[in-house]
Amino acid sequence: MRHRKKTAKLQRNASQRKALLSGLACALIRERRIRTTLARAKALRPVAERLVTLGKRGDLHARRQAIAFLRQKEVVSKLFGDVAAACADRQGGYCRITKLGPRHSDSAPMAYMEWVDLAVEVGEVDDEGEVDDKGEVDDKGEE
Repeated sequence: MRHRKKTAKLQRNASQRKALLSGLACALIRERRIRTTLARAKALRPVAERLVTLGKRGDLHARRQAIAFLRQKEVVSKLFGDVAAACADRQGGYCRITKLGPRHSDSAPMAYMEWVDLAVEVGEVDDEGEVDDKGEVDDKGEE
């Protein structure tokens, strides 16, 4: 029986899909907003919200579960410190998906995925880099 087996496969096997979602979740926690395809954003939303729930729990077991999935300790510390604190009073729906339209090269539908409580403002300067007029993070400081 295939009960509870419905998932977005994203044309990958299970280990590649887990690695992709882990990398996207790390980028979302680190950058606060990422630009990706709509299918990847929809697959990432339950993963990211589960990680925020782990961060809100805040105990040692939750931290170890997050490290096992994300595999980057500095990202986990940012999740448990910044993201979980910002989402402390929210019961769910921590992520927002904003559709952008098709990508020029292959017409894949693109979307921004961001935190509802930690939204990146256009023109806001971040610690690691600057945010240009389009709202995309520029790590090198160039415009």
